[in-house]
Amino acid sequence: MPDKEPIDRALLVVAGVVVLGAIMSILDTTVVNVAINTLAGKFHTTLPTIQWVATGYTLALATVIPLSGWIADRFGTKRLYMTSIALFVIGSSLSGLAWSSSSIIVFRVLQGLGGGMIMPAGMTILTRAAGPNRIGRVMSIMGVPMLLGPILGPILGGWLVADVSWRWIFFINVPIGICALIASLRVLPRDVPAHEQRLDFVDLLLLSPGLALMIYGLAETNAAGGFGSARVLIPLIAGVALVGGFVWHALRARDPLIDLRLFKDRTFTTSSITLVLVAISVFGSFLLLPLYYQAVRGESALMSGVLLAPQGLGAMIAMPISGQLADRTGAGRIVPFGLIAVILSVVGLTQVGAQTSYVTLSLDLFLFGIGLGFTMMPVFTGAMQSISGPAVARASTTLNILQQTGASIGTAILSVLLASAISSKLGGSAHGTIGASAAVPPSVRAHIAPPMAAAFGQTFWWALGLLAVAFVGSLALPKRKPALAGDERPMPIPV
Repeated sequence: MPDKEPIDRALLVVAGVVVLGAIMSILDTTVVNVAINTLAGKFHTTLPTIQWVATGYTLALATVIPLSGWIADRFGTKRLYMTSIALFVIGSSLSGLAWSSSSIIVFRVLQGLGGGMIMPAGMTILTRAAGPNRIGRVMSIMGVPMLLGPILGPILGGWLVADVSWRWIFFINVPIGICALIASLRVLPRDVPAHEQRLDFVDLLLLSPGLALMIYGLAETNAAGGFGSARVLIPLIAGVALVGGFVWHALRARDPLIDLRLFKDRTFTTSSITLVLVAISVFGSFLLLPLYYQAVRGESALMSGVLLAPQGLGAMIAMPISGQLADRTGAGRIVPFGLIAVILSVVGLTQVGAQTSYVTLSLDLFLFGIGLGFTMMPVFTGAMQSISGPAVARASTTLNILQQTGASIGTAILSVLLASAISSKLGGSAHGTIGASAAVPPSVRAHIAPPMAAAFGQTFWWALGLLAVAFVGSLALPKRKPALAGDERPMPIPV
């Protein structure tokens, strides 16, 4: 069946501008993670202190994402997008010029305040520009940086740290950001802000700190040795209480920060639940393979990134096809099959050993990528297809909050399970074993690699269980595209 609304050049240009900002934001997280040890040495500080370079960025993201929907409505998505990129570029420049651990942590927080709003603003711009009949194909373009970031980041970060300078993991964002700013100014549609939008400060004071505390608590699980530590439980419980208070207040507020009435829409609700389940299982699984390559096989961060490339290749092949399908049918006819491919891949990974062929692992990862391509963006598309008008910005914000929270939960769960499995196989501190294994002599590695590989295989069984739950959730997704209102049209794009 031919497309009623083909993807024209003007829409592709808008998508390109949005993807440019998204790539810069998502790559930055994984690029910096590779350099943490190097930064600790350069600034003569401890690893727990320098880890705040990553943690501070993540918490800034969690704090500012809830505001992005209101800002988009009040001042316009173009202004929001350009302001976000400008903050990100300023933060990147200052981080590259940092002179101490304290200064780089502060500048990373500034960078995170910009980075947190880039994705919600970009999704809102694309949804409005594409309209319901083209959103699947356009979202498949947006999915590229989301799925390639965890793969390309270690490659780029490892190369910059080893052969150029750690400062360039930040400076590299500056030319990209300037190009994105210039392109945004020239290409993106003019804003039509709603000046009557009121900011609910009670919602803001409940939701932003609540999300930050929840994500901080989850991020501390591995270092604290599990979920039972006060370092984890106190912020986690406080965060859940604040978010619960937000829900209670938002259901009664006239202009809530996040419009919970969106969840009256069955399609949006089922898509959101599935998104959380997929984020928990998929982003948790992202954690395991790079660690396996480095801890068990002794590969560098750079080589680990290269070995993960088949996953990105599979996703790139699948996403354009899934985008076409998402514009013609319901997400319930696409996502379950994508998750089946991911599940089959992880079944193979449960059998991983100390000498598993890299060819076998590459084929598994390629299948994993194919499955991701048929999963992540169709879920986003399914949620956004039923939303129109002023609700688009708030819906985009809600989905980004759910994804960020789900990814944090999945990473925390699987990191704790992996640490527990390694401790039971080898004894002692699992965190120390993983960290030290990269530098052990070959004779020692030959001794510890088989039990460590068994621990990874055991943890992949837990990942498989999380994926099974996500698969069950995906069966509730609608099998048909939502009916469109007569006035739903894409926003005109100036050529």
